[in-house]
Amino acid sequence: MDDSEDEIFEDACEFQVRDELDLDTALLESKFAVDLFFNNKFDEARNILAPWVGKSMYHTMGHAVFQFLEAMLTFDQEAIMKASQALKGCISLCNYYRRKLTLSESIGKMIVKKSNYEHVSSEEIHAELCYAEALLLKSLLAFIEDETLVSFIKAGMKIRSCFNSYKECSNILKSRDWSHEKHVVHIQSGVHVGIGAFNLMISLLPSRIIKLLEFIGFSGSKEIGLNELKAGYKLHEGIRQVLSVMTLLTYNLIVVYVLSHEEGDLELANEILCLQLKSYPDGAWFLYFKGRLEFMKGNISEANEWYIKSWRSQSVWPQFHHLCFWELMWTNSLIQNWTEAAFYASHLLKDSKWSKTIYGYQKLSVLLMLESLTPEQEQQLEMLTKSIPEWRQRFAGKSIPMEKFCVRRCERYILQKKFLVLPAIELIYVWNYFKILGKKWDLCHAVYKLILRALADFDRGKFAGSEFENDNRALLLLLKGSCLAQMKSPLQAEDCLKKVATMEKLIKHDRFIVPFSQVELALVLHSQGKTDTALYILDNVKKNYTGYSLESRLHFRIHSAMLDFYKKKSTK
Repeated sequence: MDDSEDEIFEDACEFQVRDELDLDTALLESKFAVDLFFNNKFDEARNILAPWVGKSMYHTMGHAVFQFLEAMLTFDQEAIMKASQALKGCISLCNYYRRKLTLSESIGKMIVKKSNYEHVSSEEIHAELCYAEALLLKSLLAFIEDETLVSFIKAGMKIRSCFNSYKECSNILKSRDWSHEKHVVHIQSGVHVGIGAFNLMISLLPSRIIKLLEFIGFSGSKEIGLNELKAGYKLHEGIRQVLSVMTLLTYNLIVVYVLSHEEGDLELANEILCLQLKSYPDGAWFLYFKGRLEFMKGNISEANEWYIKSWRSQSVWPQFHHLCFWELMWTNSLIQNWTEAAFYASHLLKDSKWSKTIYGYQKLSVLLMLESLTPEQEQQLEMLTKSIPEWRQRFAGKSIPMEKFCVRRCERYILQKKFLVLPAIELIYVWNYFKILGKKWDLCHAVYKLILRALADFDRGKFAGSEFENDNRALLLLLKGSCLAQMKSPLQAEDCLKKVATMEKLIKHDRFIVPFSQVELALVLHSQGKTDTALYILDNVKKNYTGYSLESRLHFRIHSAMLDFYKKKSTK
Protein backbone atom coordinates (compact mmCIF):
# COMPACT_ATOMS: atom_id res chain seq x y z
CA MET A 1 0.00 0.00 0.00
CA ASP A 2 1.12 3.55 -0.68
CA ASP A 3 1.01 6.27 2.04
CA SER A 4 -2.53 7.38 1.16
CA GLU A 5 -3.80 3.80 1.34
CA ASP A 6 -2.09 3.34 4.72
CA GLU A 7 -3.89 6.40 6.09
CA ILE A 8 -7.29 5.19 4.85
CA PHE A 9 -6.66 1.71 6.22
CA GLU A 10 -5.76 3.17 9.64
CA ASP A 11 -8.95 5.25 9.54
CA ALA A 12 -10.95 2.14 8.63
CA CYS A 13 -9.44 0.26 11.56
CA GLU A 14 -10.48 3.10 13.88
CA PHE A 15 -14.04 2.83 12.55
CA GLN A 16 -14.11 -0.89 13.28
CA VAL A 17 -13.58 -0.53 17.04
CA ARG A 18 -16.69 1.62 17.44
CA ASP A 19 -19.86 0.15 18.94
CA GLU A 20 -22.05 1.68 16.23
CA LEU A 21 -21.47 2.40 12.58
CA ASP A 22 -23.09 5.42 10.95
CA LEU A 23 -24.01 5.46 7.25
CA ASP A 24 -21.13 7.81 6.34
CA THR A 25 -18.58 5.40 7.77
CA ALA A 26 -20.28 2.33 6.30
CA LEU A 27 -20.15 3.84 2.80
CA LEU A 28 -16.55 5.00 3.21
CA GLU A 29 -15.33 1.60 4.37
CA SER A 30 -17.35 -0.25 1.74
CA LYS A 31 -15.95 1.95 -1.03
CA PHE A 32 -12.45 1.28 0.27
CA ALA A 33 -13.18 -2.47 0.32
CA VAL A 34 -14.34 -2.26 -3.32
CA ASP A 35 -11.08 -0.54 -4.29
CA LEU A 36 -9.05 -3.20 -2.49
CA PHE A 37 -11.06 -5.98 -4.15
CA PHE A 38 -10.48 -4.68 -7.68
CA ASN A 39 -6.78 -4.26 -6.91
CA ASN A 40 -6.62 -8.03 -6.16
CA LYS A 41 -6.33 -7.40 -2.40
CA PHE A 42 -9.15 -9.81 -1.66
CA ASP A 43 -8.18 -10.72 1.90
CA GLU A 44 -7.68 -7.08 2.89
CA ALA A 45 -11.13 -6.26 1.45
CA ARG A 46 -12.70 -9.09 3.48
CA ASN A 47 -10.93 -7.87 6.65
CA ILE A 48 -12.42 -4.39 6.26
CA LEU A 49 -15.94 -5.84 6.02
CA ALA A 50 -15.78 -8.76 8.47
CA PRO A 51 -16.21 -6.93 11.84
CA TRP A 52 -19.53 -5.41 10.78
CA VAL A 53 -21.15 -8.29 8.92
CA GLY A 54 -24.65 -8.72 10.34
CA LYS A 55 -24.67 -5.18 11.74
CA SER A 56 -24.03 -2.84 8.79
CA MET A 57 -26.03 -3.26 5.56
CA TYR A 58 -23.12 -2.31 3.32
CA HIS A 59 -20.56 -4.46 5.11
CA THR A 60 -22.97 -7.39 5.07
CA MET A 61 -23.77 -6.82 1.39
CA GLY A 62 -20.09 -6.60 0.43
CA HIS A 63 -19.31 -9.81 2.31
CA ALA A 64 -22.23 -11.57 0.56
CA VAL A 65 -21.06 -10.36 -2.88
CA PHE A 66 -17.58 -11.81 -2.30
CA GLN A 67 -19.13 -15.13 -1.23
CA PHE A 68 -21.42 -15.07 -4.28
CA LEU A 69 -18.53 -14.46 -6.70
CA GLU A 70 -16.55 -17.32 -5.17
CA ALA A 71 -19.55 -19.66 -5.56
CA MET A 72 -20.12 -18.68 -9.19
CA LEU A 73 -16.44 -19.05 -10.07
CA THR A 74 -15.95 -22.41 -8.37
CA PHE A 75 -19.35 -24.17 -8.47
CA ASP A 76 -18.14 -25.73 -5.21
CA GLN A 77 -21.08 -26.95 -3.11
CA GLU A 78 -19.63 -25.64 0.15
CA ALA A 79 -19.00 -22.20 -1.41
CA ILE A 80 -22.56 -22.18 -2.77
CA MET A 81 -23.98 -22.93 0.69
CA LYS A 82 -21.85 -20.19 2.29
CA ALA A 83 -22.98 -17.69 -0.34
CA SER A 84 -26.62 -18.68 0.16
CA GLN A 85 -26.37 -18.19 3.93
CA ALA A 86 -24.56 -14.85 3.52
CA LEU A 87 -27.27 -13.56 1.16
CA LYS A 88 -30.04 -14.78 3.46
CA GLY A 89 -28.43 -12.85 6.31
CA CYS A 90 -28.13 -9.76 4.11
CA ILE A 91 -31.79 -9.95 3.06
CA SER A 92 -32.89 -10.29 6.70
CA LEU A 93 -30.79 -7.31 7.81
CA CYS A 94 -32.05 -5.14 4.95
CA ASN A 95 -35.63 -6.13 5.75
CA TYR A 96 -35.08 -4.87 9.30
CA TYR A 97 -34.06 -1.43 8.01
CA ARG A 98 -36.48 -1.22 5.07
CA ARG A 99 -39.42 1.13 5.15
CA LYS A 100 -42.53 -0.43 6.71
CA LEU A 101 -45.74 0.50 4.93
CA THR A 102 -48.60 1.73 7.08
CA LEU A 103 -52.05 0.24 6.56
CA SER A 104 -53.24 3.31 4.64
CA GLU A 105 -50.17 3.18 2.37
CA SER A 106 -50.75 -0.51 1.67
CA ILE A 107 -54.35 0.20 0.72
CA GLY A 108 -53.15 3.17 -1.35
CA LYS A 109 -50.78 0.95 -3.28
CA MET A 110 -53.62 -1.47 -4.05
CA ILE A 111 -55.70 1.35 -5.53
CA VAL A 112 -52.64 2.84 -7.25
CA LYS A 113 -52.50 5.90 -5.04
CA LYS A 114 -49.33 7.95 -5.37
CA SER A 115 -47.04 7.44 -2.40
CA ASN A 116 -45.54 10.31 -0.41
CA TYR A 117 -41.81 9.63 -0.37
CA GLU A 118 -40.71 12.76 1.50
CA HIS A 119 -40.75 10.88 4.78
CA VAL A 120 -38.59 7.99 3.57
CA SER A 121 -35.32 8.14 5.48
CA SER A 122 -31.93 7.88 3.83
CA GLU A 123 -31.30 4.64 5.72
CA GLU A 124 -34.58 3.16 4.42
CA ILE A 125 -33.80 3.78 0.77
CA HIS A 126 -30.27 2.41 1.16
CA ALA A 127 -31.86 -0.65 2.75
CA GLU A 128 -34.26 -0.99 -0.20
CA LEU A 129 -31.38 -0.87 -2.67
CA CYS A 130 -29.27 -3.39 -0.75
CA TYR A 131 -32.35 -5.61 -0.40
CA ALA A 132 -32.93 -5.54 -4.18
CA GLU A 133 -29.29 -6.37 -4.88
CA ALA A 134 -29.17 -9.25 -2.38
CA LEU A 135 -32.44 -10.65 -3.70
CA LEU A 136 -31.14 -10.58 -7.27
CA LEU A 137 -27.95 -12.44 -6.30
CA LYS A 138 -29.95 -14.96 -4.25
CA SER A 139 -32.22 -15.68 -7.20
CA LEU A 140 -29.26 -16.14 -9.54
CA LEU A 141 -27.65 -18.46 -7.02
CA ALA A 142 -30.83 -20.54 -6.90
CA PHE A 143 -30.16 -21.79 -10.42
CA ILE A 144 -27.04 -23.63 -9.25
CA GLU A 145 -27.98 -24.10 -5.58
CA ASP A 146 -30.82 -26.55 -6.12
CA GLU A 147 -31.83 -28.59 -9.17
CA THR A 148 -35.57 -28.85 -8.50
CA LEU A 149 -38.28 -27.05 -10.43
CA VAL A 150 -39.51 -25.50 -7.17
CA SER A 151 -36.19 -23.64 -6.82
CA PHE A 152 -36.61 -22.17 -10.30
CA ILE A 153 -40.11 -20.93 -9.42
CA LYS A 154 -38.80 -19.43 -6.16
CA ALA A 155 -35.99 -17.76 -8.11
CA GLY A 156 -38.55 -16.22 -10.47
CA MET A 157 -40.54 -14.84 -7.52
CA LYS A 158 -37.39 -13.35 -5.98
CA ILE A 159 -36.50 -11.68 -9.27
CA ARG A 160 -39.97 -10.15 -9.44
CA SER A 161 -39.67 -8.82 -5.87
CA CYS A 162 -36.22 -7.50 -6.75
CA PHE A 163 -37.57 -5.75 -9.86
CA ASN A 164 -40.35 -4.14 -7.77
CA SER A 165 -37.79 -2.92 -5.22
CA TYR A 166 -35.72 -1.27 -7.94
CA LYS A 167 -38.86 0.41 -9.32
CA GLU A 168 -39.70 1.63 -5.81
CA CYS A 169 -36.19 3.09 -5.44
CA SER A 170 -36.53 4.76 -8.84
CA ASN A 171 -39.87 6.31 -7.80
CA ILE A 172 -38.37 7.59 -4.55
CA LEU A 173 -35.39 9.05 -6.41
CA LYS A 174 -37.67 10.93 -8.83
CA SER A 175 -40.26 12.05 -6.29
CA ARG A 176 -38.49 13.65 -3.36
CA ASP A 177 -36.16 16.56 -2.72
CA TRP A 178 -32.50 15.45 -2.57
CA SER A 179 -30.86 18.85 -2.34
CA HIS A 180 -29.72 18.24 1.26
CA GLU A 181 -28.83 14.56 0.81
CA LYS A 182 -25.07 14.02 0.58
CA HIS A 183 -25.42 10.30 -0.22
CA VAL A 184 -27.68 10.76 -3.25
CA VAL A 185 -24.93 9.77 -5.70
CA HIS A 186 -24.79 6.27 -4.14
CA ILE A 187 -28.55 5.92 -4.50
CA GLN A 188 -28.47 7.21 -8.08
CA SER A 189 -25.73 4.79 -9.06
CA GLY A 190 -27.71 1.90 -7.56
CA VAL A 191 -30.95 2.81 -9.32
CA HIS A 192 -29.20 3.27 -12.67
CA VAL A 193 -27.47 -0.11 -12.52
CA GLY A 194 -30.59 -1.93 -11.27
CA ILE A 195 -33.06 -0.50 -13.78
CA GLY A 196 -30.45 -0.66 -16.54
CA ALA A 197 -29.47 -4.28 -15.94
CA PHE A 198 -33.10 -5.44 -15.78
CA ASN A 199 -34.08 -3.66 -19.01
CA LEU A 200 -31.03 -5.00 -20.79
CA MET A 201 -31.47 -8.55 -19.51
CA ILE A 202 -35.16 -8.76 -20.45
CA SER A 203 -34.58 -7.18 -23.88
CA LEU A 204 -32.20 -10.03 -24.77
CA LEU A 205 -34.78 -12.76 -24.20
CA PRO A 206 -36.68 -14.34 -27.14
CA SER A 207 -40.09 -12.79 -27.83
CA ARG A 208 -42.13 -15.73 -26.54
CA ILE A 209 -40.48 -15.37 -23.11
CA ILE A 210 -40.81 -11.56 -23.17
CA LYS A 211 -44.59 -11.89 -23.75
CA LEU A 212 -44.86 -14.09 -20.65
CA LEU A 213 -42.75 -11.67 -18.57
CA GLU A 214 -44.81 -8.69 -19.71
CA PHE A 215 -47.92 -10.56 -18.56
CA ILE A 216 -46.55 -10.73 -15.00
CA GLY A 217 -45.34 -7.13 -14.94
CA PHE A 218 -41.82 -7.14 -16.43
CA SER A 219 -40.76 -5.04 -19.39
CA GLY A 220 -37.43 -4.42 -21.07
CA SER A 221 -35.86 -1.99 -23.51
CA LYS A 222 -32.27 -2.35 -24.69
CA GLU A 223 -31.95 1.40 -25.31
CA ILE A 224 -33.28 2.30 -21.84
CA GLY A 225 -31.04 -0.35 -20.28
CA LEU A 226 -27.86 0.87 -21.95
CA ASN A 227 -28.66 4.54 -21.26
CA GLU A 228 -29.28 3.81 -17.56
CA LEU A 229 -26.02 1.87 -17.28
CA LYS A 230 -24.06 4.62 -19.04
CA ALA A 231 -25.56 7.16 -16.64
CA GLY A 232 -24.47 4.98 -13.72
CA TYR A 233 -20.97 4.65 -15.21
CA LYS A 234 -20.60 8.45 -15.32
CA LEU A 235 -21.27 8.75 -11.56
CA HIS A 236 -17.65 8.08 -10.63
CA GLU A 237 -18.20 8.82 -6.93
CA GLY A 238 -21.07 6.36 -6.62
CA ILE A 239 -20.30 3.20 -4.67
CA ARG A 240 -22.19 1.16 -7.28
CA GLN A 241 -20.55 2.80 -10.30
CA VAL A 242 -18.30 -0.22 -10.69
CA LEU A 243 -21.41 -2.41 -11.13
CA SER A 244 -22.42 -0.32 -14.16
CA VAL A 245 -18.85 -0.67 -15.41
CA MET A 246 -18.86 -4.46 -15.02
CA THR A 247 -22.32 -4.81 -16.62
CA LEU A 248 -21.41 -2.64 -19.63
CA LEU A 249 -18.16 -4.54 -20.17
CA THR A 250 -19.86 -7.93 -19.82
CA TYR A 251 -22.61 -6.95 -22.24
CA ASN A 252 -20.41 -5.31 -24.90
CA LEU A 253 -17.55 -7.82 -24.77
CA ILE A 254 -19.27 -11.12 -23.98
CA VAL A 255 -23.07 -11.21 -24.16
CA VAL A 256 -23.39 -9.51 -27.56
CA TYR A 257 -20.90 -11.91 -29.12
CA VAL A 258 -22.48 -15.05 -27.67
CA LEU A 259 -26.16 -14.26 -28.26
CA SER A 260 -26.32 -12.15 -31.41
CA HIS A 261 -24.88 -11.29 -34.81
CA GLU A 262 -24.09 -7.74 -33.71
CA GLU A 263 -20.92 -6.02 -32.52
CA GLY A 264 -20.47 -4.65 -29.03
CA ASP A 265 -19.64 -1.01 -28.44
CA LEU A 266 -15.88 -1.51 -28.48
CA GLU A 267 -15.14 2.23 -28.29
CA LEU A 268 -17.10 2.53 -25.05
CA ALA A 269 -15.42 -0.63 -23.71
CA ASN A 270 -12.01 0.81 -24.53
CA GLU A 271 -12.86 4.14 -22.87
CA ILE A 272 -14.04 2.35 -19.71
CA LEU A 273 -11.00 0.08 -19.58
CA CYS A 274 -8.53 2.95 -20.01
CA LEU A 275 -10.00 4.60 -16.91
CA GLN A 276 -10.33 1.41 -14.87
CA LEU A 277 -6.79 0.23 -15.61
CA LYS A 278 -5.47 3.59 -14.40
CA SER A 279 -7.21 3.01 -11.08
CA TYR A 280 -6.58 -0.75 -10.93
CA PRO A 281 -3.47 -1.43 -13.09
CA ASP A 282 -3.06 -4.97 -11.74
CA GLY A 283 -6.75 -5.77 -11.29
CA ALA A 284 -7.46 -9.27 -12.60
CA TRP A 285 -11.00 -8.40 -13.74
CA PHE A 286 -10.03 -5.44 -15.90
CA LEU A 287 -6.93 -7.15 -17.30
CA TYR A 288 -9.25 -9.98 -18.33
CA PHE A 289 -11.70 -7.58 -19.99
CA LYS A 290 -8.81 -5.87 -21.80
CA GLY A 291 -7.88 -9.28 -23.20
CA ARG A 292 -11.47 -9.83 -24.25
CA LEU A 293 -11.50 -6.42 -26.00
CA GLU A 294 -8.44 -7.34 -28.05
CA PHE A 295 -9.93 -10.76 -28.79
CA MET A 296 -13.15 -9.21 -30.11
CA LYS A 297 -11.00 -7.02 -32.39
CA GLY A 298 -9.31 -10.15 -33.73
CA ASN A 299 -5.96 -9.23 -32.17
CA ILE A 300 -5.09 -12.72 -30.94
CA SER A 301 -1.50 -12.23 -29.78
CA GLU A 302 -2.43 -9.06 -27.85
CA ALA A 303 -5.42 -10.84 -26.31
CA ASN A 304 -3.20 -13.71 -25.17
CA GLU A 305 -0.81 -11.28 -23.49
CA TRP A 306 -3.60 -9.61 -21.49
CA TYR A 307 -5.21 -12.92 -20.51
CA ILE A 308 -1.90 -14.28 -19.26
CA LYS A 309 -1.26 -11.03 -17.39
CA SER A 310 -4.69 -11.35 -15.74
CA TRP A 311 -4.08 -14.99 -14.87
CA ARG A 312 -0.70 -14.21 -13.26
CA SER A 313 -1.84 -11.03 -11.49
CA GLN A 314 -3.15 -12.87 -8.42
CA SER A 315 -3.14 -16.28 -6.78
CA VAL A 316 -5.64 -15.78 -3.95
CA TRP A 317 -8.52 -16.82 -6.22
CA PRO A 318 -7.08 -19.52 -8.50
CA GLN A 319 -10.59 -20.19 -9.77
CA PHE A 320 -10.46 -16.81 -11.54
CA HIS A 321 -7.67 -18.29 -13.65
CA HIS A 322 -10.30 -20.54 -15.26
CA LEU A 323 -11.88 -17.55 -17.02
CA CYS A 324 -8.52 -16.81 -18.61
CA PHE A 325 -7.92 -20.47 -19.48
CA TRP A 326 -11.31 -20.61 -21.22
CA GLU A 327 -10.40 -17.60 -23.35
CA LEU A 328 -6.90 -18.87 -24.07
CA MET A 329 -8.37 -22.15 -25.25
CA TRP A 330 -10.44 -20.24 -27.82
CA THR A 331 -7.76 -17.77 -28.93
CA ASN A 332 -5.39 -20.67 -29.61
CA SER A 333 -8.14 -22.59 -31.42
CA LEU A 334 -8.74 -19.65 -33.76
CA ILE A 335 -5.07 -19.61 -34.77
CA GLN A 336 -5.11 -23.44 -35.00
CA ASN A 337 -2.57 -23.91 -32.24
CA TRP A 338 -4.30 -27.13 -31.23
CA THR A 339 -1.64 -28.30 -28.78
CA GLU A 340 -1.86 -25.08 -26.77
CA ALA A 341 -5.68 -25.15 -26.92
CA ALA A 342 -5.63 -28.71 -25.55
CA PHE A 343 -3.30 -27.55 -22.76
CA TYR A 344 -5.83 -24.99 -21.50
CA ALA A 345 -8.76 -27.39 -21.98
CA SER A 346 -6.84 -29.88 -19.79
CA HIS A 347 -6.44 -27.28 -17.03
CA LEU A 348 -10.16 -26.52 -17.12
CA LEU A 349 -11.08 -30.20 -17.08
CA LYS A 350 -8.79 -30.86 -14.12
CA ASP A 351 -9.59 -27.87 -11.89
CA SER A 352 -12.91 -26.27 -12.81
CA LYS A 353 -16.26 -27.57 -11.59
CA TRP A 354 -18.42 -25.71 -14.08
CA SER A 355 -18.94 -28.41 -16.77
CA LYS A 356 -16.56 -31.32 -17.16
CA THR A 357 -18.65 -32.56 -20.10
CA ILE A 358 -18.09 -29.35 -22.08
CA TYR A 359 -14.43 -29.09 -21.12
CA GLY A 360 -13.89 -32.76 -21.91
CA TYR A 361 -15.45 -32.50 -25.35
CA GLN A 362 -13.52 -29.28 -26.08
CA LYS A 363 -10.32 -31.18 -25.32
CA LEU A 364 -11.39 -34.15 -27.43
CA SER A 365 -12.26 -31.88 -30.35
CA VAL A 366 -8.92 -30.04 -30.40
CA LEU A 367 -6.95 -33.30 -30.05
CA LEU A 368 -8.77 -34.63 -33.12
CA MET A 369 -7.54 -31.62 -35.11
CA LEU A 370 -3.89 -32.71 -34.65
CA GLU A 371 -2.31 -34.47 -37.61
CA SER A 372 -0.83 -37.17 -35.37
CA LEU A 373 -1.30 -38.19 -31.75
CA THR A 374 1.14 -39.44 -29.15
CA PRO A 375 0.33 -42.68 -27.27
CA GLU A 376 -0.56 -40.54 -24.24
CA GLN A 377 -2.99 -38.44 -26.31
CA GLU A 378 -4.54 -41.64 -27.68
CA GLN A 379 -5.17 -42.77 -24.09
CA GLN A 380 -6.67 -39.39 -23.25
CA LEU A 381 -9.11 -39.75 -26.15
CA GLU A 382 -10.17 -43.18 -24.89
CA MET A 383 -10.75 -41.82 -21.39
CA LEU A 384 -12.69 -38.80 -22.66
CA THR A 385 -14.89 -40.93 -24.91
CA LYS A 386 -16.03 -42.97 -21.90
CA SER A 387 -16.24 -40.12 -19.38
CA ILE A 388 -17.91 -37.25 -21.27
CA PRO A 389 -21.44 -38.79 -21.12
CA GLU A 390 -20.95 -39.73 -17.44
CA TRP A 391 -20.03 -36.15 -16.48
CA ARG A 392 -23.27 -34.68 -17.79
CA GLN A 393 -25.21 -32.60 -15.23
CA ARG A 394 -28.93 -32.00 -14.80
CA PHE A 395 -30.69 -28.87 -13.61
CA ALA A 396 -34.39 -29.10 -12.73
CA GLY A 397 -34.32 -32.55 -14.31
CA LYS A 398 -33.01 -31.25 -17.63
CA SER A 399 -29.62 -31.47 -19.30
CA ILE A 400 -27.69 -28.33 -20.22
CA PRO A 401 -28.21 -27.97 -24.02
CA MET A 402 -24.50 -27.58 -24.77
CA GLU A 403 -23.68 -30.64 -22.65
CA LYS A 404 -26.30 -32.63 -24.54
CA PHE A 405 -24.72 -31.52 -27.83
CA CYS A 406 -21.27 -32.58 -26.61
CA VAL A 407 -22.54 -36.02 -25.54
CA ARG A 408 -24.20 -36.56 -28.92
CA ARG A 409 -21.01 -35.61 -30.71
CA CYS A 410 -19.06 -38.00 -28.49
CA GLU A 411 -21.50 -40.78 -29.42
CA ARG A 412 -21.07 -39.87 -33.09
CA TYR A 413 -17.31 -40.17 -32.69
CA ILE A 414 -17.75 -43.79 -31.59
CA LEU A 415 -20.31 -44.64 -34.29
CA GLN A 416 -18.06 -43.17 -36.99
CA LYS A 417 -15.19 -45.37 -35.84
CA LYS A 418 -13.27 -42.62 -34.06
CA PHE A 419 -13.87 -39.84 -36.54
CA LEU A 420 -15.56 -36.41 -36.48
CA VAL A 421 -15.72 -33.71 -39.15
CA LEU A 422 -13.63 -30.69 -38.11
CA PRO A 423 -14.99 -30.86 -34.53
CA ALA A 424 -13.07 -27.84 -33.20
CA ILE A 425 -14.14 -25.68 -36.17
CA GLU A 426 -17.74 -26.73 -35.54
CA LEU A 427 -17.36 -25.63 -31.89
CA ILE A 428 -15.88 -22.29 -32.98
CA TYR A 429 -19.01 -21.83 -35.11
CA VAL A 430 -21.45 -23.00 -32.42
CA TRP A 431 -19.94 -20.61 -29.85
CA ASN A 432 -20.37 -17.80 -32.43
CA TYR A 433 -16.67 -17.06 -32.91
CA PHE A 434 -16.80 -17.01 -36.72
CA LYS A 435 -17.46 -13.28 -36.51
CA ILE A 436 -14.06 -12.94 -34.81
CA LEU A 437 -12.45 -14.90 -37.66
CA GLY A 438 -14.00 -12.31 -39.96
CA LYS A 439 -11.96 -9.52 -38.33
CA LYS A 440 -8.72 -10.86 -39.84
CA TRP A 441 -8.45 -12.26 -43.38
CA ASP A 442 -5.58 -14.60 -42.50
CA LEU A 443 -7.50 -16.21 -39.65
CA CYS A 444 -10.61 -16.74 -41.74
CA HIS A 445 -8.78 -17.96 -44.83
CA ALA A 446 -6.82 -20.54 -42.81
CA VAL A 447 -10.10 -22.02 -41.51
CA TYR A 448 -11.60 -21.83 -45.01
CA LYS A 449 -8.74 -23.96 -46.36
CA LEU A 450 -9.43 -26.62 -43.74
CA ILE A 451 -13.10 -26.73 -44.78
CA LEU A 452 -12.20 -26.99 -48.50
CA ARG A 453 -9.80 -29.83 -47.76
CA ALA A 454 -12.48 -31.73 -45.86
CA LEU A 455 -15.03 -31.17 -48.65
CA ALA A 456 -12.49 -32.44 -51.18
CA ASP A 457 -12.22 -35.68 -49.18
CA PHE A 458 -15.98 -36.10 -49.42
CA ASP A 459 -15.96 -35.35 -53.16
CA ARG A 460 -13.37 -38.09 -53.65
CA GLY A 461 -15.75 -40.51 -51.94
CA LYS A 462 -13.57 -40.97 -48.87
CA PHE A 463 -16.61 -41.31 -46.60
CA ALA A 464 -19.13 -42.69 -49.12
CA GLY A 465 -21.61 -45.22 -47.80
CA SER A 466 -21.70 -43.94 -44.22
CA GLU A 467 -25.15 -43.26 -42.75
CA PHE A 468 -23.75 -39.88 -41.64
CA GLU A 469 -22.39 -38.87 -45.06
CA ASN A 470 -25.10 -36.31 -45.84
CA ASP A 471 -25.11 -34.93 -42.28
CA ASN A 472 -21.36 -34.37 -42.47
CA ARG A 473 -21.47 -32.83 -45.93
CA ALA A 474 -24.28 -30.47 -44.84
CA LEU A 475 -22.22 -29.43 -41.82
CA LEU A 476 -19.24 -28.60 -44.03
CA LEU A 477 -21.47 -26.55 -46.36
CA LEU A 478 -22.82 -24.63 -43.35
CA LEU A 479 -19.26 -23.92 -42.17
CA LYS A 480 -18.12 -22.99 -45.69
CA GLY A 481 -21.07 -20.63 -46.25
CA SER A 482 -20.56 -18.98 -42.86
CA CYS A 483 -16.85 -18.58 -43.58
CA LEU A 484 -17.53 -17.04 -47.00
CA ALA A 485 -19.96 -14.61 -45.39
CA GLN A 486 -17.19 -13.46 -43.03
CA MET A 487 -14.81 -13.19 -46.00
CA LYS A 488 -17.27 -10.75 -47.63
CA SER A 489 -18.27 -13.12 -50.46
CA PRO A 490 -22.07 -12.98 -50.02
CA LEU A 491 -23.10 -14.57 -53.34
CA GLN A 492 -20.87 -17.61 -52.81
CA ALA A 493 -22.03 -17.83 -49.21
CA GLU A 494 -25.67 -17.67 -50.31
CA ASP A 495 -25.09 -20.51 -52.80
CA CYS A 496 -23.56 -22.76 -50.10
CA LEU A 497 -26.28 -22.07 -47.55
CA LYS A 498 -29.08 -22.69 -50.06
CA LYS A 499 -27.53 -26.07 -50.88
CA VAL A 500 -27.92 -27.03 -47.22
CA ALA A 501 -31.68 -26.38 -47.46
CA THR A 502 -31.95 -28.76 -50.45
CA MET A 503 -30.41 -31.51 -48.29
CA GLU A 504 -32.98 -31.24 -45.49
CA LYS A 505 -34.65 -34.60 -46.24
CA LEU A 506 -31.27 -36.34 -46.59
CA ILE A 507 -30.03 -35.25 -43.14
CA LYS A 508 -30.79 -38.06 -40.69
CA HIS A 509 -29.41 -36.90 -37.37
CA ASP A 510 -28.07 -33.32 -37.27
CA ARG A 511 -31.38 -31.54 -37.68
CA PHE A 512 -29.91 -28.32 -36.24
CA ILE A 513 -27.88 -27.73 -39.42
CA VAL A 514 -30.81 -26.55 -41.55
CA PRO A 515 -32.26 -23.92 -39.15
CA PHE A 516 -28.76 -22.64 -38.37
CA SER A 517 -27.97 -22.40 -42.09
CA GLN A 518 -31.25 -20.55 -42.70
CA VAL A 519 -30.36 -17.95 -40.07
CA GLU A 520 -26.91 -17.52 -41.68
CA LEU A 521 -28.66 -17.12 -45.07
CA ALA A 522 -30.93 -14.43 -43.61
CA LEU A 523 -27.90 -12.51 -42.34
CA VAL A 524 -26.24 -12.74 -45.76
CA LEU A 525 -29.39 -11.52 -47.53
CA HIS A 526 -29.75 -8.63 -45.10
CA SER A 527 -26.16 -7.59 -45.84
CA GLN A 528 -27.20 -7.32 -49.52
CA GLY A 529 -30.19 -5.12 -48.69
CA LYS A 530 -32.80 -7.92 -48.96
CA THR A 531 -34.17 -7.28 -45.48
CA ASP A 532 -37.79 -8.33 -46.16
CA THR A 533 -36.67 -11.73 -47.44
CA ALA A 534 -34.31 -12.07 -44.48
CA LEU A 535 -37.13 -11.34 -42.02
CA TYR A 536 -39.39 -13.85 -43.75
CA ILE A 537 -36.72 -16.56 -43.40
CA LEU A 538 -36.12 -15.79 -39.73
CA ASP A 539 -39.84 -15.87 -38.97
CA ASN A 540 -40.13 -19.19 -40.83
CA VAL A 541 -37.30 -20.74 -38.78
CA LYS A 542 -38.88 -19.53 -35.55
CA LYS A 543 -42.30 -20.99 -36.43
CA ASN A 544 -41.50 -24.17 -38.32
CA TYR A 545 -38.36 -25.68 -36.75
CA THR A 546 -38.34 -27.14 -33.27
CA GLY A 547 -36.76 -29.87 -31.17
CA TYR A 548 -33.23 -29.55 -32.62
CA SER A 549 -29.88 -29.23 -30.83
CA LEU A 550 -29.02 -25.79 -29.41
CA GLU A 551 -32.48 -24.43 -30.31
CA SER A 552 -32.56 -21.87 -27.48
CA ARG A 553 -29.15 -20.53 -28.51
CA LEU A 554 -30.39 -19.98 -32.06
CA HIS A 555 -33.60 -18.31 -30.85
CA PHE A 556 -31.53 -15.68 -29.04
CA ARG A 557 -29.75 -14.91 -32.33
CA ILE A 558 -33.05 -14.82 -34.25
CA HIS A 559 -34.58 -12.43 -31.71
CA SER A 560 -31.56 -10.12 -31.86
CA ALA A 561 -31.48 -10.15 -35.68
CA MET A 562 -35.19 -9.46 -36.08
CA LEU A 563 -35.06 -6.52 -33.66
CA ASP A 564 -32.07 -5.13 -35.53
CA PHE A 565 -33.64 -5.60 -39.00
CA TYR A 566 -36.98 -4.02 -38.02
CA LYS A 567 -35.19 -1.09 -36.40
CA LYS A 568 -33.11 -0.46 -39.54
CA LYS A 569 -36.22 -0.71 -41.73
CA SER A 570 -38.07 1.87 -39.61
CA THR A 571 -35.21 4.39 -39.80
CA LYS A 572 -34.98 4.32 -43.62
